[in-house]
Amino acid sequence: MDYDTILTAEYGDGALRTGVITLNRPKQVNALNDALMDELGDALCAYDADDRIGCIIVTGGEKAFAAGADVSAMARFTFMDAFRSGFITRNWETLASVRKPVIAAVSGVALGGGCELAMMCDFIIAAENARFGQPEIKLGIIPGAGGTQRLPRAVGKSKAMDMVLTSRMMGAAEAERAGLVSRVVAPEQLMDEALSAAAMICSLSLPSVLMAKESVNHAFESSLAEGIRYERRLFHSLFGTEDQKEGMDAFLAKRTPEFKHC
Repeated sequence: MDYDTILTAEYGDGALRTGVITLNRPKQVNALNDALMDELGDALCAYDADDRIGCIIVTGGEKAFAAGADVSAMARFTFMDAFRSGFITRNWETLASVRKPVIAAVSGVALGGGCELAMMCDFIIAAENARFGQPEIKLGIIPGAGGTQRLPRAVGKSKAMDMVLTSRMMGAAEAERAGLVSRVVAPEQLMDEALSAAAMICSLSLPSVLMAKESVNHAFESSLAEGIRYERRLFHSLFGTEDQKEGMDAFLAKRTPEFKHC
């Protein structure tokens, strides 16, 4: 399908491939408006439903992953405009419902909604030039797409308060130390690194991958005791899959497993 604000491509030659979605509003520094978020949601859902796709990458441009929500589109909103239209809720939360792993490959600035979009992904791989920030306070508002909730869970209260209250930006090296991003690479290596990580995921058993993602996410929604019980049930259930038998047989026979994703 052709889109106006994003680009899509597929990579890989195995049973499962990687779907790549590139934010593509370069003149607007990839500012996130309704049209882009609708198209991003559509592409995410299509890849999530595609049996040929095992992992998804969301990326932007070299100088900007996304500079934030499109201020020009919301500057004249009233409370009722935002509330009745379900602003952000209507189309941003689609990413949170995707079951397959989603990797954010971030180069340049990821500010405001751009930082929040990256945090909605399952993990972030950042280029050395990446910078993250929540500057909404300068506009007389606060982060509205999870910035006050996901950021403290990633970097702790003190750094999150610093970024949200002062609009200070965090560079890639600090973001890795703080736990916001999983790895940092040279800008020219960013997509190769992201595609390599995605290819590894695609080579594994899809049922295991889906349950692993679900279980880790559950850790943020439950007590430790409840989380352990939830993990244990998913762990037990995987012994009913063909891939578990294949994976363990291959390990014992010292060969590469051939997963059937069932």
